[in-house]
Amino acid sequence: MTQNSTSPTGSKWTGMVPVDDTALAVTDTGGPGIPVVYLNGQFATQGYWRRVIAELGTGWRHITYDERARGRKSKRSADYSFEAAVRDVDDVLAARGVDRALVVGWSYGAFVAAHWAGRNPDRTLGVVMVEGAQPHDWLDEAMEQRIRKTFRRMGWFIPLLRPTGLTPRMNAEQMADSNIELGELARERELGPVLDNITVPARYVVASGTSLGSKGDEQERIRASLDGVVARNANIRISAKVASNHDAILKKDSPAVAEAVREVAALDRGGR
Repeated sequence: MTQNSTSPTGSKWTGMVPVDDTALAVTDTGGPGIPVVYLNGQFATQGYWRRVIAELGTGWRHITYDERARGRKSKRSADYSFEAAVRDVDDVLAARGVDRALVVGWSYGAFVAAHWAGRNPDRTLGVVMVEGAQPHDWLDEAMEQRIRKTFRRMGWFIPLLRPTGLTPRMNAEQMADSNIELGELARERELGPVLDNITVPARYVVASGTSLGSKGDEQERIRASLDGVVARNANIRISAKVASNHDAILKKDSPAVAEAVREVAALDRGGR
């Protein structure tokens, strides 16, 4: 359960939600609107959703949180696995008394959103996946070594930024392991069946251009995989392809993300 809990339709609440061996910093705007839970990028924080939330306005119930060891307040854990991230969605919603929610995820959070929606169709109003959850076999041995080398190089300054909340309280090896695990989960044979299993309204918002760490046309080749996803599952469509890149999409194209949320909410047939 949560500390200082309020009723599901109460006023804004901010606090710590215990999960497993740790606790997550959660913000819930409360109110009677449709609950929307926002799932962050791999090492990002809930603050990244500020512009999207502003675009949607006060008619929605916005629930944001910082994953394990992310942000300024969420605590360290012995488990930074993807499965732990999926479980944390359940714990946060349970702590806030939310039975059904619309899930919105960016980058790593889009993978979490896809898995959670596929496993919990009766609890999902819909899903919006922003520049993530695109099935593509981008991880090979060379890429794995590239990832480990990149995080080792970053290791010296990561601790310097931790007080700001801009980097997680994870070491370079843990961060590299998380990124490599994501590459394994992104493989067509792994992610394809997850997306095919989504039975609720789902929309993608995709960016253009490169992202931090990508080279050449890598990002566009990954995005091209969505053609097959949309062809196989009538519940999934691409809501928009926007001008900004992977890293700036929530900042520069928040209206497109907010519009995808409205589109999905309008298609919910299960009722709240």
